[in-house]
Amino acid sequence: QVQLVESGGGLVQPGGSLRLSCAASGITFDYYTIGWFRQAPGKGREGVSCVGSRNGGTSYADSAKGRFTISRDDAKATVYLQMNGLEPEDTALYFCAASSAGVLTLLERLYDHWGQGIQVTVST
Repeated sequence: QVQLVESGGGLVQPGGSLRLSCAASGITFDYYTIGWFRQAPGKGREGVSCVGSRNGGTSYADSAKGRFTISRDDAKATVYLQMNGLEPEDTALYFCAASSAGVLTLLERLYDHWGQGIQVTVST
């Protein structure tokens, strides 16, 4: 059974930082591209960042560039999203997902497995 479990979310003040983790089980982790997506209240889900299999590069949405850093630890089957300089606009439910497509992509349809999501709230 494939499981992706997010952790590290919560409430943070504007300008603050959080590190999200995505722990995977039930898959050959280093074979998969892992992505982070988010869905703000009343909006559609959007891609944030992804990291390729076997550290095959990273990609960021414009909203994340310069503020967020994605990394992976294949030994721990875990991907991290370090988020700095958080803004109220970053408030959303954050999901991690795994893609076996073999490409660096934020296209949702190419992702096979999804976590349940974790809330990030940026507010005073």
